[in-house]
Amino acid sequence: MIGFEVRGHVAVITLDRPQARNAIDAAMTADLAAALARLEDDDKLWAGVLAANGQVFCAGADIKALARGEADEMLTERGGFAGLCWLDRSKPLIAAVDGPAIGSGFEMVLACDLVVASTAATFALPEVQRALIPPAGGLFRLAGLIPAKVATELILTGDPLDVVRAHALGLVNRVVEPGQATTHAVALAERVCANAPLAVKESLRVVLAMTRAADPSGWAATEAAYRKNIATNDFGEGLCAFTERREPSWSGT
Repeated sequence: MIGFEVRGHVAVITLDRPQARNAIDAAMTADLAAALARLEDDDKLWAGVLAANGQVFCAGADIKALARGEADEMLTERGGFAGLCWLDRSKPLIAAVDGPAIGSGFEMVLACDLVVASTAATFALPEVQRALIPPAGGLFRLAGLIPAKVATELILTGDPLDVVRAHALGLVNRVVEPGQATTHAVALAERVCANAPLAVKESLRVVLAMTRAADPSGWAATEAAYRKNIATNDFGEGLCAFTERREPSWSGT
């Protein structure tokens, strides 16, 4: 379910579960965590690209897997959701987004350092539409990358953000044609790798330390809200409505 290709000093890590819109389940989490560990541990690899096969970059957590009780298996001790979202990394990771990045799939993009996206890309945190809460950093990271009021609107409505506006807001580094996101992301990674690897690593360390200084409190607040929300009746209704392919009936309890 996870591809791993070495191109010089660049590792291309590919989500490869297109039949399920690359939704993350327990197996995907284990495979992605192993791929990220390989990138981190191999001294010959200086940067990574996170790409995806299929028309959807990632639909986030697999709702059917959540309904089966796999939520804890979608987390790793080292990296959190999908083995990525709170991972302590030392090498640049570039997201190559060539389709919708939805829910925790968008949060995986937010966990990357740079973003190359095609005009087919969109970004959304639609969790509130299913009585869920974005669990993997979106509630606090998004507002650190784009204006807070825009981030709040996206979180509270669940509406998607198109790539043109995402680029204008500074969320996306480069916009390319459909089918070209991975190629251009690798080219950007190679541009990074043309520089001294230890200098890049130390520079990234400082950038991450400063931009993620508020992460511990953000994770604690997210965890508290998530645990409170899953005890509600609406949480169960949201999952049932999704699996039964119907509109939910909210009770506010």
